[in-house]
Amino acid sequence: MRRLAQFVVRRSRAVLAAFIGIVALSSILGFQSFGLLKGGGYDDPTSDSAKVSELLVEEFKQESAEVIMVVDFDQAAGEPSSIAQATKLEDALFEIAEVRKVESYYSLGTPPSLLSEDGKAVYFFVYLEDGVREAQIAKQISDQFGANWDGGPDIYVAGFAAVTSSINSAIQSDLAKAEAIAIPLTILLLLFVFGSLVAAGLPLLIGGLAIVGSFFFIWLTAQFTDTSIFALNLITGLGLGLGIDYALLMVNRFREERDRGVQVQQAVVNMVTSAGRTVLFSGLTVAVVLSSMLFFPQYFLKSFAVGGVVVVLLAVAAALLVLPAMLSRLGDRVNRLKVIKTADKPKESAAWAAVAKFVMRRPIPVLLITSIGLGSLVLLAQDVEFGQVDDRILQQSDRAVVASNVIRERFSSREGSPVEILMVDASQDDVTDYVLELSKLDGIVRVQSSSGIAIDGSLDDGYAVAFADYQVGDYQRIVAIHDIESRSTEGIELTRAIRALDSDHELLVGGSAAIYTDSQDGIEQQLPNVASWIIAWTLILLFLFTGSVLLPIKAIVLNVMSLGATLGFVTWVFMGGHLKWLIGDFFVTGTIDTSSVVLIAVVAFGLSMDYELFLLSRIKEQHDAGMNTIESVAQGLQRSGRIITAAALVLAVSFIAFVTSGVTIMKMLGLGIAFAILLDATVVRGLLVPALMRLFGEANWWAPKWMKAIYKRIGLGH
Repeated sequence: MRRLAQFVVRRSRAVLAAFIGIVALSSILGFQSFGLLKGGGYDDPTSDSAKVSELLVEEFKQESAEVIMVVDFDQAAGEPSSIAQATKLEDALFEIAEVRKVESYYSLGTPPSLLSEDGKAVYFFVYLEDGVREAQIAKQISDQFGANWDGGPDIYVAGFAAVTSSINSAIQSDLAKAEAIAIPLTILLLLFVFGSLVAAGLPLLIGGLAIVGSFFFIWLTAQFTDTSIFALNLITGLGLGLGIDYALLMVNRFREERDRGVQVQQAVVNMVTSAGRTVLFSGLTVAVVLSSMLFFPQYFLKSFAVGGVVVVLLAVAAALLVLPAMLSRLGDRVNRLKVIKTADKPKESAAWAAVAKFVMRRPIPVLLITSIGLGSLVLLAQDVEFGQVDDRILQQSDRAVVASNVIRERFSSREGSPVEILMVDASQDDVTDYVLELSKLDGIVRVQSSSGIAIDGSLDDGYAVAFADYQVGDYQRIVAIHDIESRSTEGIELTRAIRALDSDHELLVGGSAAIYTDSQDGIEQQLPNVASWIIAWTLILLFLFTGSVLLPIKAIVLNVMSLGATLGFVTWVFMGGHLKWLIGDFFVTGTIDTSSVVLIAVVAFGLSMDYELFLLSRIKEQHDAGMNTIESVAQGLQRSGRIITAAALVLAVSFIAFVTSGVTIMKMLGLGIAFAILLDATVVRGLLVPALMRLFGEANWWAPKWMKAIYKRIGLGH
């Protein structure tokens, strides 16, 4: 670290010039990423349901309508005036260049399943040309055809493309709104901590560099693979928050060195070798934790892994290269443009000094009371129900949500999201036997196959000719229409009931309910790998930082307690529908999105290690200087408490600004991560960690001799 610091001080102009060029290039390309990113990514592309989707396209030439429309007439759909309006609508749709095909209740032979229960609304299915931006065309159709179209029917535009369009629009506006809230609040906090405009501006600069650079990497990633638009929110929150956190730690240490009379260039070198080492370890730990999401098959989570790792590493790079270069050139001018005159002198916090003394005197009561408090929050999660997002993550007034609600309320079956089953190497008798059993399952409205239509265990083979194309090669296609929400607990139960049916032939089950089931199973199956990865690397990195066996284990246990409390809080808010008066309205589905919970847990765990390292670095520094454990813990908390509190507030503000979003999962991510940050920086690091270290005494630093030998050779704590 010392050699790096000396190089940056000597070549400060070159370092700054290089970063200016990189940022200029990144900003040109990075902000073009919005149009390339997608709103989905929750499904498992390696599952049976994904294989079914591929086979339906490859073998059966099956198409999925990108846009689903519900046309609501003033009179019965069979009236001549309704038919005339439907014909006119179809002609108008074909005038859109990107529309390739239109199917409707009328063109498909007026099947009852495509007619609403009141007989006035019908389905239209719109297929688009290959290679077009589906969300953009869905928005165009929604804008062009709306309420009282052409003086006639009300038209509602639903489907994945319409929902994606609404999400993309919401995310772009929400990012701007969140930044408009977070940046002014962050500036105020930084002014309070540093006292001068110049010093307060440096952390913002570091955060901004990390964000702009990460946008470029996301743009680059989107050229080659599907990437979630939600990754931009994590990049913004982490980039602003961690960039500022790292700069806070570094600038505060620089001021301490200058206050002791150290010359500017040497103060920069000392800053990098002490605080810079903490920043490097913190960044590596957070990045390793975030990279665990690459284990999951869903690109929603993979996108967060890529975006998170990149923004963390760029924040570290900016803090270790750009910040020292600027401080070496600014020197004491970093304190110019003072707003609060006393804030430019680094000082220990009287409040944290009092906390340190209290915890050192009464560690057992502190440990018991805080553990009971965290346990009470954990209990709130005992009734948690996991689910997956759908259109209802948007505001209920959104046009795509209104359209989806019309489908839910006025159509008895889920015609647009059936269960798709492929039976391999089966005779016609085998198909008949299977569909008869399948049609008896709860929730199944009817089953279509090459044998005909089966309803409640009875077969009408008069429709066999209509479904003759359901047999292609070795595959028999079976379509089960149901009346339940596909992406729900009932959808999982139905999928598992179908897969449990006896059959002597290979069965592949797909469709929306199966896709949802496989997505949940995919996450569950990878959780052991994710946990093992996080725990193993946390133990290794913290050992290399501290030389202790006990401290890494303690950190993991406390982080798990903190995550349990956070899950309880998130469950109480979003399953119970609480705090709407504070965070804005959202639809209560009765479940918590699984992917979002995983994301909150992984990000919160990584950030918890951030503050663990901030605190331990100070404690270890005092202990290495000759203090006993009790004194070093008290001094470490006293000296780092103020910076940890400020860093946590800044990072929490970066995320809590997302509660202004109109997208529920962004509210959940923002509130959940902010809560975890504040809980960890105050209760866990301020009370539990010092109390446990006080009780463990010198055992905190114990390790077997062979591990101590390893630490002396390759440990990075020096």
